Amino acid sequence: MQFMLLFSRQGKLRLQKWYVPLSDKERKKISRDLVQTILARKPKMCSFLEWRDLKIVYKRYASLYFCCAVEDQDNELITLEIIHRYVELLDKCVSWISSSTSRRPTSSWMSSCWVGKPRRPPRKMC
Repeated sequence: MQFMLLFSRQGKLRLQKWYVPLSDKERKKISRDLVQTILARKPKMCSFLEWRDLKIVYKRYASLYFCCAVEDQDNELITLEIIHRYVELLDKCVSWISSSTSRRPTSSWMSSCWVGKPRRPPRKMC
């Protein structure tokens, strides 16, 4: 995996993790190009695309896009599974992924994503 990006439907970058050394200028250009490319695609289109010399695998969960760039020989379905597992992990640990709305996407355990404050630890009872 070269990098992973999380961004909103409005194109705002929420999280990025880079596994290759790149300059900040190049990272911003790659992020901007990919976000524009993915947001321009229709919802029914395939979640895989070839971009430069990489495969881009992305998945939308409510209002967030999870995007991974992998090598040409890597398996796209395994990358989708990695994204799904990552979302499940975030759902357990962070409050900005919640399943409290009535609109249900294809994945029944999660129906809404948003960016917010992290969960506070529970208060100790005396």
